[in-house]
Amino acid sequence: MVVENKTSINEQSDIELYKSFLNGNKEAFNQLILRHRKQLTLFIMKYVKKLEVAEDIVQDSFVYMLINKVDYDFKYSFRTYIYTIAKSRTLNYLKNKSKIVSMEDVLTAKYYDEEMNIEEIYIKKEEREKIQKAIKKLKKDYQIVIYLYDFQGFKYKEISEILNQSMSKTKMMIHRAKKQLKNILKEENEIC
Repeated sequence: MVVENKTSINEQSDIELYKSFLNGNKEAFNQLILRHRKQLTLFIMKYVKKLEVAEDIVQDSFVYMLINKVDYDFKYSFRTYIYTIAKSRTLNYLKNKSKIVSMEDVLTAKYYDEEMNIEEIYIKKEEREKIQKAIKKLKKDYQIVIYLYDFQGFKYKEISEILNQSMSKTKMMIHRAKKQLKNILKEENEIC
Protein backbone atom coordinates (compact mmCIF):
# COMPACT_ATOMS: atom_id res chain seq x y z
CA MET A 1 0.00 0.00 0.00
CA VAL A 2 1.37 3.42 -0.99
CA VAL A 3 0.74 6.25 1.46
CA GLU A 4 0.45 9.63 -0.19
CA ASN A 5 2.59 12.23 1.57
CA LYS A 6 0.45 15.35 1.32
CA THR A 7 1.40 18.48 3.14
CA SER A 8 -1.35 19.89 5.29
CA ILE A 9 -2.84 23.16 4.14
CA ASN A 10 -1.27 24.94 7.13
CA GLU A 11 2.22 23.83 6.08
CA GLN A 12 1.97 24.92 2.45
CA SER A 13 3.74 28.04 1.25
CA ASP A 14 1.70 31.02 0.11
CA ILE A 15 2.51 30.28 -3.52
CA GLU A 16 1.48 26.63 -3.13
CA LEU A 17 -1.79 27.77 -1.58
CA TYR A 18 -2.37 30.30 -4.35
CA LYS A 19 -1.74 27.69 -7.04
CA SER A 20 -4.14 25.37 -5.23
CA PHE A 21 -6.69 28.20 -5.14
CA LEU A 22 -6.27 28.71 -8.90
CA ASN A 23 -7.09 25.02 -9.29
CA GLY A 24 -10.38 25.51 -7.46
CA ASN A 25 -9.46 24.91 -3.79
CA LYS A 26 -11.45 27.53 -1.86
CA GLU A 27 -9.96 26.40 1.46
CA ALA A 28 -6.50 27.40 0.18
CA PHE A 29 -7.76 30.95 -0.43
CA ASN A 30 -9.30 31.03 3.06
CA GLN A 31 -5.93 29.97 4.51
CA LEU A 32 -4.21 32.85 2.69
CA ILE A 33 -6.73 35.26 4.21
CA LEU A 34 -6.16 33.84 7.69
CA ARG A 35 -2.38 34.14 7.30
CA HIS A 36 -2.31 37.73 6.11
CA ARG A 37 -5.47 39.49 7.36
CA LYS A 38 -4.14 40.76 10.71
CA GLN A 39 -0.81 42.08 9.45
CA LEU A 40 -2.44 43.68 6.41
CA THR A 41 -4.92 45.40 8.72
CA LEU A 42 -2.08 46.78 10.84
CA PHE A 43 -0.28 47.92 7.68
CA ILE A 44 -3.37 49.74 6.39
CA MET A 45 -3.83 51.34 9.82
CA LYS A 46 -0.65 53.29 8.97
CA TYR A 47 -2.74 55.12 6.38
CA VAL A 48 -6.35 55.24 7.60
CA LYS A 49 -8.02 56.45 10.77
CA LYS A 50 -10.32 53.63 11.79
CA LEU A 51 -9.85 49.94 12.37
CA GLU A 52 -13.18 49.19 10.71
CA VAL A 53 -12.05 51.01 7.57
CA ALA A 54 -8.76 49.09 7.55
CA GLU A 55 -10.63 45.81 7.90
CA ASP A 56 -12.94 46.79 5.03
CA ILE A 57 -9.96 47.63 2.82
CA VAL A 58 -8.34 44.27 3.65
CA GLN A 59 -11.55 42.51 2.71
CA ASP A 60 -11.76 44.58 -0.48
CA SER A 61 -8.15 43.66 -1.30
CA PHE A 62 -8.86 39.96 -1.01
CA VAL A 63 -12.05 40.32 -3.06
CA TYR A 64 -10.04 42.15 -5.73
CA MET A 65 -7.53 39.31 -5.70
CA LEU A 66 -10.35 36.77 -5.93
CA ILE A 67 -11.87 38.50 -8.95
CA ASN A 68 -8.51 39.13 -10.68
CA LYS A 69 -6.84 35.87 -9.70
CA VAL A 70 -4.98 35.39 -12.97
CA ASP A 71 -3.12 38.71 -12.58
CA TYR A 72 -0.65 37.33 -10.02
CA ASP A 73 2.92 37.07 -11.35
CA PHE A 74 4.65 34.16 -9.56
CA LYS A 75 8.06 35.80 -9.83
CA TYR A 76 7.01 38.02 -6.90
CA SER A 77 6.28 36.80 -3.40
CA PHE A 78 2.63 36.49 -2.49
CA ARG A 79 3.09 38.89 0.45
CA THR A 80 4.45 41.56 -1.87
CA TYR A 81 1.49 41.01 -4.19
CA ILE A 82 -1.21 41.31 -1.51
CA TYR A 83 0.49 44.27 0.20
CA THR A 84 0.72 46.06 -3.14
CA ILE A 85 -2.99 45.48 -3.75
CA ALA A 86 -3.84 46.63 -0.21
CA LYS A 87 -1.72 49.77 -0.56
CA SER A 88 -3.39 50.61 -3.86
CA ARG A 89 -6.89 50.07 -2.42
CA THR A 90 -5.95 52.19 0.60
CA LEU A 91 -4.64 55.06 -1.50
CA ASN A 92 -7.84 54.92 -3.57
CA TYR A 93 -9.85 55.15 -0.36
CA LEU A 94 -7.78 58.10 0.90
CA LYS A 95 -8.06 59.83 -2.44
CA ASN A 96 -11.83 59.52 -2.29
CA LYS A 97 -12.19 60.39 1.37
CA SER A 98 -9.23 62.80 1.79
CA LYS A 99 -8.49 61.61 5.32
CA ILE A 100 -5.14 61.75 7.10
CA VAL A 101 -3.70 58.86 9.14
CA SER A 102 -3.56 59.06 12.89
CA MET A 103 -0.65 57.10 14.31
CA GLU A 104 -2.56 56.87 17.60
CA ASP A 105 -4.96 54.54 15.81
CA VAL A 106 -1.99 52.43 14.76
CA LEU A 107 -0.88 52.18 18.37
CA THR A 108 -4.32 51.05 19.48
CA ALA A 109 -4.33 48.51 16.67
CA LYS A 110 -1.67 46.51 18.48
CA TYR A 111 -4.48 45.22 20.66
CA TYR A 112 -6.21 43.93 17.54
CA ASP A 113 -3.98 40.87 17.45
CA GLU A 114 -6.10 38.27 19.23
CA GLU A 115 -3.08 36.03 19.74
CA MET A 116 -1.44 38.50 22.12
CA ASN A 117 -1.61 37.45 25.73
CA ILE A 118 -1.45 39.67 28.79
CA GLU A 119 2.17 38.78 29.50
CA GLU A 120 3.30 39.82 26.02
CA ILE A 121 1.49 43.16 26.31
CA TYR A 122 3.30 44.16 29.49
CA ILE A 123 6.78 42.81 28.69
CA LYS A 124 9.03 45.76 28.04
CA LYS A 125 5.99 48.04 27.75
CA GLU A 126 8.01 51.14 28.60
CA GLU A 127 10.60 50.49 25.86
CA ARG A 128 7.89 49.81 23.28
CA GLU A 129 6.11 53.01 24.22
CA LYS A 130 9.33 55.00 23.81
CA ILE A 131 9.96 53.49 20.40
CA GLN A 132 6.36 54.01 19.30
CA LYS A 133 6.46 57.62 20.48
CA ALA A 134 9.70 58.16 18.56
CA ILE A 135 8.29 56.51 15.41
CA LYS A 136 5.31 58.88 15.56
CA LYS A 137 7.76 61.77 15.29
CA LEU A 138 9.09 60.49 11.96
CA LYS A 139 7.53 61.72 8.74
CA LYS A 140 4.85 59.40 7.35
CA ASP A 141 7.05 57.85 4.61
CA TYR A 142 9.67 56.92 7.19
CA GLN A 143 7.03 55.43 9.50
CA ILE A 144 5.80 53.20 6.68
CA VAL A 145 9.24 51.92 5.61
CA ILE A 146 10.20 51.23 9.24
CA TYR A 147 6.97 49.29 9.69
CA LEU A 148 7.45 47.24 6.51
CA TYR A 149 11.16 46.57 7.07
CA ASP A 150 11.48 46.13 10.82
CA PHE A 151 8.04 44.97 11.88
CA GLN A 152 6.89 43.02 8.81
CA GLY A 153 10.30 41.75 7.71
CA PHE A 154 9.99 42.72 4.06
CA LYS A 155 13.18 42.87 2.02
CA TYR A 156 14.29 46.03 0.20
CA LYS A 157 13.10 44.71 -3.15
CA GLU A 158 9.66 43.86 -1.78
CA ILE A 159 9.29 47.27 -0.14
CA SER A 160 10.32 49.04 -3.33
CA GLU A 161 7.67 47.03 -5.21
CA ILE A 162 4.98 47.77 -2.62
CA LEU A 163 5.79 51.49 -2.60
CA ASN A 164 6.41 51.57 -6.36
CA GLN A 165 9.80 53.21 -6.11
CA SER A 166 13.39 52.31 -6.95
CA MET A 167 15.34 50.00 -4.70
CA SER A 168 18.01 52.65 -4.13
CA LYS A 169 15.37 55.12 -2.95
CA THR A 170 13.92 52.47 -0.64
CA LYS A 171 17.35 51.69 0.86
CA MET A 172 18.01 55.39 1.32
CA MET A 173 14.63 55.94 3.02
CA ILE A 174 15.15 53.02 5.40
CA HIS A 175 18.65 54.21 6.25
CA ARG A 176 17.48 57.77 6.88
CA ALA A 177 14.43 56.62 8.86
CA LYS A 178 16.58 54.45 11.14
CA LYS A 179 19.13 57.21 11.57
CA GLN A 180 16.44 59.76 12.43
CA LEU A 181 14.74 57.28 14.80
CA LYS A 182 18.06 56.61 16.53
CA ASN A 183 18.63 60.37 16.95
CA ILE A 184 15.14 60.89 18.38
CA LEU A 185 15.62 58.06 20.87
CA LYS A 186 19.06 59.38 21.82
CA GLU A 187 17.67 62.89 22.42
CA GLU A 188 14.82 61.55 24.55
CA ASN A 189 17.23 59.49 26.69
CA GLU A 190 19.39 62.57 27.27
CA ILE A 191 16.34 64.58 28.39
CA CYS A 192 15.26 61.94 30.92
